[in-house]
Amino acid sequence: MTSEELLRLLQSHWTTVVTGLDEDDLGQVSGALRELREETAAGDPVAAARAVRRLKRTLAALPPGHPVSVALGGHRYAPATRELPGLGTIDAVISVLGTDSAALLRTARRRLLAAPALTEAERAELTRAESAETTGAERAEPTGAGHAAPPDAGLIRLRDPDRGIRYPRFQFRPGTAEPLPVVRRINTLLRADRDPWGAADWWLGGNRWLGGVPADLLGVLPDEALERAAAELVGAF
Repeated sequence: MTSEELLRLLQSHWTTVVTGLDEDDLGQVSGALRELREETAAGDPVAAARAVRRLKRTLAALPPGHPVSVALGGHRYAPATRELPGLGTIDAVISVLGTDSAALLRTARRRLLAAPALTEAERAELTRAESAETTGAERAEPTGAGHAAPPDAGLIRLRDPDRGIRYPRFQFRPGTAEPLPVVRRINTLLRADRDPWGAADWWLGGNRWLGGVPADLLGVLPDEALERAAAELVGAF
C-alpha cells in the first residue's frame, strides 16, 4: 500500500478513525500527518517514509475490523514506499484529522448521540411491559432491582457523559425493546462490542453502496443486502 493510498483511505473513513482512537492516539496521528506534510514539501522521501511508519504504528490501535486495519493487514509493518504522496492529499486528510483532536472527537460523537435512542431505564421498562403482555400479568419487581437492562449481546451501547448508556433506537422493532435479528447479526460483523462508535457510524452515516443511510433502509432493502454491505466493509466475503 502506497502512502497516497493510505491517506485516501483515511480520508474516506475519517469519522470512524476518530471514534476508533483515543485522544492520545489522535494527537499522534495529527503529529505524523504534519511531519509527513513537512517532509514531503521538502522533497525528502526518507523522512517522509519515517512519518508514514509512525502513522501506521499509531493506526494499529484501531479495532481489528476497521477498514483501515483490514486494508493495512500485512502492510502495517512493511517498509514504507519512497514515493512521495501529493501535498493536496495530505492537506485534505489534515483538514479532518489534523485539527484539534478532542474537538473533532466530540463533534463526531455528538452526531451519533443525537440520534433517537433508548436509555437503559427505558429499555428495561419496555421489556417489562412486553413481558407482562406476553404472560398476562405484571412480574413483581424485587425491592432495589432498579432498571437492570436485559442482555445486550449484539447491540450498540453508546456512553453519553451526561445521560449514561444509550441504545440507538433503530436496533429495535418500532415501539418495542425487541432487537431486530438482522441488526444483531450486522453488529456482530462490525464488532460493535469492541467498537460501538464505529458500528453506530456505519448505521447512521451515508452509504454510497446502499444508496442511503443503513438504519433508514431497515425494512426497505432486503436484510441480505444490508448484511452483504457490512460484510464487504470488514472483508467477510
